[in-house]
Amino acid sequence: MKQKQRGMTMLGFLMVLCLVIFFAFCAMKIVPMYIEFYSVKQALKGLAEDQGLAGASKEKIREMYLRRLEMSYADHVKKMDAMKFESGDGGVKMVVDYERRESLLANLDVVGKFHAEQVLTRGASD
Repeated sequence: MKQKQRGMTMLGFLMVLCLVIFFAFCAMKIVPMYIEFYSVKQALKGLAEDQGLAGASKEKIREMYLRRLEMSYADHVKKMDAMKFESGDGGVKMVVDYERRESLLANLDVVGKFHAEQVLTRGASD
């Protein structure tokens, strides 16, 4: 009675292993960008829930936002041009729009474009 061999060859195993390592390496570059974006969204949500900022100036709001980012170690988002304030009927809307670039391999980069916005309480003024 002749039995058939089953299983994966060594070459097939190495190819699968290389693919798993490549995707794990990509995930190590991409996941921190999304964790930082989650910190930005949490900081904006915390500002919206803070009752003490109801009559605060935009500079005070910007300072509190940067302080919250500093507590969560979100270092790549601290540029001032990433923050914009838009006035509306419901209050002041704070918009954070930024791009983060991480090198992947040699001259290849991973680029993440992130956008978060939150309506803050009415009463914020210049």
